[in-house]
Amino acid sequence: MLQVGIVGIGFMGMIHFLAYQRVPGVRVAAIYSRDARKLAGDWRSIKGNFGPPGRKMDLTGIRRYEKLDDMLADDQLDLIDVCLPARLHRAASVAALKSGKHVFCEKPIALNVRDAKAMVYAAAEAKRQLFVGHVVPFFPEYSFALSAARTGQYGKLLGGHFRRVIADPHWIADYYDPHIIGGPLVDLNIHDAHFIRLLFGMPQATFSRGRMRGKVVEYAESQFVYENPSQVVSMSCGVIRQPGRSFQQSFEIHFERAALVYDYAVVNGKPRCATPLTVLDAKGRAIHPRLPSSDPTDGFVSELKEVAQCIASGNPSAILDGRLATDALTICQKQSQSVAAGRFVRFHPANVS
Repeated sequence: MLQVGIVGIGFMGMIHFLAYQRVPGVRVAAIYSRDARKLAGDWRSIKGNFGPPGRKMDLTGIRRYEKLDDMLADDQLDLIDVCLPARLHRAASVAALKSGKHVFCEKPIALNVRDAKAMVYAAAEAKRQLFVGHVVPFFPEYSFALSAARTGQYGKLLGGHFRRVIADPHWIADYYDPHIIGGPLVDLNIHDAHFIRLLFGMPQATFSRGRMRGKVVEYAESQFVYENPSQVVSMSCGVIRQPGRSFQQSFEIHFERAALVYDYAVVNGKPRCATPLTVLDAKGRAIHPRLPSSDPTDGFVSELKEVAQCIASGNPSAILDGRLATDALTICQKQSQSVAAGRFVRFHPANVS
């Protein structure tokens, strides 16, 4: 039985707590929080833009820690699940790795590439695995697209456009602080940056235009440059100030013999799939593949099953690897630099694959 300790009980900590209950061979054995009410099981203050609301939890049999060092000294734990604010990811993850635990860290891996590389290095030194919670490839529509790209069932990838937009998340303190949460690019856009990295590799350059809020990008449109000029990849992402649509994610991905189209949003508090995953094939058909449940919490269950399987086998994850997460963060930082400078920004050759 894989014994897990969750560090930080906010929205993602709660989602992980619920998801682990559906992963065979895994048990949440401990939690860490500085909030006495949450340690007592009162999670009603937790809010998010999808999934269930916070509620009272039965924590019977779960060890509860007020100090992180005490949790890391718990020799019965195999995996530390870090759900703290991004500015704390490096310190908590490195400490957990040095204590001999594997680490699953929520995205983004860190707020800057230097810290991300330090985390990857610490995992290698400790001979433990570092996973980063990029859950989007485990959502059914994105999983289908990734499989199509890897198997080549529709021919070569030609490009795509990805969109991820939210209303202002007023419930998240310090969302626009570059030193705490990092703003929409690092917190939100990084999902699609990671997915683009999986599908197309690292770009050579980006040209991004957007709006700033303080020192971070609020909203941006980005065009990515690849060696093959016919490979056209772009992205729209960020915060808009209209709360009627609290969330939207969509993509249009072009292959030689098909295009994949998908568009989902939450409008007036209700889920609305404007375009379920559709394959527009070369024969003129519009096919709707049969997919697993669209409940977004199911993606987290699949993600955590991947973590458990990789720990059991000793093999790294081809999706959740810390180096891929570092690449995604690099993409976001280059987008931010391009918006701030108003020009193309090139990637360092070492970052390009």
